[in-house]
Amino acid sequence: MSRKYFYAFICVLLLLSACSPAVDTTQSESAAFRVDANEVARWERQAANVEILRDKWGIAHIYGKTDADTVFGTLYAQAEDDFNRVEVNYLNAMGRLAEAEGEAELMRDLRMKMFIDPTDLQSQYDASPDWLKSLMNAFADGLNYYLYKHPEVTPRVITHFEPWMALSFTEGSIGGDIERVNLRELEAFYGTGNLVAQREAISDNEPRGSNGFAIAPANTENGNALLLINPHTSFFFRSELQMVSEEGLNAYGAVTWGQFFVYQGFNERTGWMHTSSRADAIDEYLETVVQRDDGYYYLYDGEERRLTETRIALPYKEGNGIAQKEITVYRSHHGPITRSQDGKWVSIKLMQEPIKALTQSYTRTKAANHDQFYASMELLTNSSNNTVYADADGNIGYYHGNFIPRRNLNFDWNAPLDGSTSATEWQGLHTVDEMIRLFNPPNGWIQNTNNTPFSAAGPYSPRAQDYPRYMANNPENPRGIHAVRVLENTKNFTIDSLIAAAYDPLLTAFESLIPPLLLTTAGDNAQIESELTINSELLEYIDLLRDWDYTYTLDSTATTLAVFWAQNLMDDVRDEASTAGIDIYEYMAHNATDLQRLTAMRKAAETLQNDFGSWEVPWGEVNRYQRLNGDIEQDFNDAAPSIPVVFASSRWGSLASFGSRTYPGTKSMYGTSGNSFVAVVEFADHIRAKAITVGGLNSNPDSPHFADQAAMYARGEFRDVLFYREDVEANLERNYAPGM
Repeated sequence: MSRKYFYAFICVLLLLSACSPAVDTTQSESAAFRVDANEVARWERQAANVEILRDKWGIAHIYGKTDADTVFGTLYAQAEDDFNRVEVNYLNAMGRLAEAEGEAELMRDLRMKMFIDPTDLQSQYDASPDWLKSLMNAFADGLNYYLYKHPEVTPRVITHFEPWMALSFTEGSIGGDIERVNLRELEAFYGTGNLVAQREAISDNEPRGSNGFAIAPANTENGNALLLINPHTSFFFRSELQMVSEEGLNAYGAVTWGQFFVYQGFNERTGWMHTSSRADAIDEYLETVVQRDDGYYYLYDGEERRLTETRIALPYKEGNGIAQKEITVYRSHHGPITRSQDGKWVSIKLMQEPIKALTQSYTRTKAANHDQFYASMELLTNSSNNTVYADADGNIGYYHGNFIPRRNLNFDWNAPLDGSTSATEWQGLHTVDEMIRLFNPPNGWIQNTNNTPFSAAGPYSPRAQDYPRYMANNPENPRGIHAVRVLENTKNFTIDSLIAAAYDPLLTAFESLIPPLLLTTAGDNAQIESELTINSELLEYIDLLRDWDYTYTLDSTATTLAVFWAQNLMDDVRDEASTAGIDIYEYMAHNATDLQRLTAMRKAAETLQNDFGSWEVPWGEVNRYQRLNGDIEQDFNDAAPSIPVVFASSRWGSLASFGSRTYPGTKSMYGTSGNSFVAVVEFADHIRAKAITVGGLNSNPDSPHFADQAAMYARGEFRDVLFYREDVEANLERNYAPGM
């Protein structure tokens, strides 16, 4: 099917309705949902059309007669592995988390309900094309059938899933566009003074993002395109599975809990990897607000327009019951008011196209060639991501962003805009052809690490001067420098050598950070001596790094000292760098004072000495993987079993990312984000792939698949992907229909 006809096919499928958030109408749910016998019979008929094959790793391979059958089985299988994460994702997406967690989540719920309204989504479901309705119906039915067959599972809030709920969670990325709204600022604007402070989860401060590499056939040993799929997410954020139907669906990869499409993965012909993008898809507007007797107004093109007022109900758990608060939310035509700044009210404008977004997320998984994949991109709703692409025809490609409004270049779109003039309005959307992109560059490789697109293909990269400034706000990062280095001079990549490149142990950030530290002990240090004594111990610390090659190993004491030192220095100068408008790495290397460098070093050595009895501590003793139960947030414990992990934080240029830090009561650092599902795919006539998933596929500690991949993950060791049914059956653990 050509791009033109595939695109026409998608357009015919879409019947869109306007997206206008309204007052919250969240319906209460019975604590014990009564299941109609006819509904049960319908579920059982659909379950009979589904096979779930669990391989020796517990990975679900779902086979259905229709796409809807496969979706039904996919959600059933996901619920088997971790129903809690499925439910929590929808509680978050619909702004209902406080119903499970209590009043401390009210602001998070308010943020979502400013954009997500059940009544509107029900209308959009009604307006959806029949094929998409059938998938949404199957999504809800698969989860409801699971709950029916597992009465021992007690949902926290959602006892019955509705098809329209799928439209509340359509993209699958790490924190969608809505989560760009700052909760503290939202609370400061709408808080009444009697709200419990918004709960904040302990952060590992690891940069969120991903790596994607695409290698052209000319640069591979076997003459086939290769694709690295390397998302850096919170651990256990997605499941790994395969979806197969008799209607042409055959997709394998990472599926965000509760969704019915492979978010990052591949089919037999094409592969796609999304990396978090800084292409500008969101804008804030400074609204000049005046209060009149009948409400609030804002200025626009010399006139006063009344702000829309919406009462949003916020139910929350209180003791054994549910209480409720109501908050009046204001919005201009740009979007909801989320904060104030310098006497102005600030509104936010972002993409709200759930039907198109869900369509794009699903149809890309069935694309058989680049033209069809491109047609799905033309829906322009993958708003927060870049895409790295490869296929069986030998093509490789890169798309920087996907939803990019066309704007007047006379304004600074990186700052809040004057909302009182139509000159700052969006002027339609850029087409895919107008966006920053690459297709089959002569060098034969493409990389993106959430960095600038202007190094994506070395000397054949796009040029910044050819595009509007707002299309690319990403600076270069240490991973991007590292990626170019491991890709640029290799012409015989294989699956295994591309894995080795993706796990290259160099920490490139230290190449610019360590030399200035070494110079602090040279020359006239009278000023430093007056504030910090440079004694033999401090010289010994620095000498350890003088001979270090900037690579990590489990037994490397230099890696440990360097990471602790650099983190201290980064924390010390972060505010200074932000105030100066200088990239944090540039500031650390060229603007930090010698005193700051040496103080950070002494503090690092003292921390290690106090916590481990020596300032020379092997990296593997500090950097650990631990999962004690299926809780979304772990309580780490130094006395409990854990596994040493060799790779480090992406912050320091490690391509393989392990975002670890200490937690209350711990001395070792424990990872909670970074490499999660990682795969390398070779698009041969008979597709080949290897993959690894952090820990294991099941959240139950009693399952053999709770931690069966943990040791391999920590070593960077991969397993063969079982893509073809005969291979799955040769490594079969269980074959069953949902409910059996």
